Amino acid sequence: MKRIAFIFLAIFSLTTLVRAQDLNQVGADGFPDRWWQPVPADQMPGWEIPPQAADRSKGEVILSKRNELGQFSNLGATPFVLDGDAYASVEALWQGMKYPENADDDRLKNPNVTWKKTRQEVMALSGFEAKAAGTEANANMKKLGIKWITYRGQRIEWNGKDVQAFYDLIYRACRAKLDQNQALKDLLLSTKNLKLMPDHNESPGASAAYFYAEIYTKLRAEIQEGP
Repeated sequence: MKRIAFIFLAIFSLTTLVRAQDLNQVGADGFPDRWWQPVPADQMPGWEIPPQAADRSKGEVILSKRNELGQFSNLGATPFVLDGDAYASVEALWQGMKYPENADDDRLKNPNVTWKKTRQEVMALSGFEAKAAGTEANANMKKLGIKWITYRGQRIEWNGKDVQAFYDLIYRACRAKLDQNQALKDLLLSTKNLKLMPDHNESPGASAAYFYAEIYTKLRAEIQEGP
């Protein structure tokens, strides 16, 4: 029995090693094969655009959460500081702006609306937890009948008259995320001139600030060009 167990363990270890080596293999184009690792259809959520949706032969790549390229998602746990405030992710900044800033905030004046989190708590979130905080805030904003968020006391109609100001803010946040995470900047540069593509679709007419793949394409070009 011990011999059988040993053989099974050896086979399992070898299989795991082979899989790891497969994922670390580099193609003729110089990029890791794992960036295009197929995901079975029955393992994909409805929102996902999988890695295999990109045409590698045409120089396309999905910024998939299935591998390290997912760090470029707004959900990515890549801390940064912007204008003196710390955020655990770009999503934390975005969703946090939906929350009251202080005790005098107009969003606190309706006693029928309860905020389960503070802005500071949301600023410390990342991943789908940060996104969920935004969903909670959306429900409150609907009750209050408001279509604005705030950043350092300034109201921003992100899908209205302040769409450019909102884009500029998110762009600065993404730049800060790169500048303060050298490994992430190096990863972006390692994509060279690949066409960066999102791992989910955006709603028609969505603000340009939502298209993170295009934002990082612009930032990559800026870095490549140098000072």
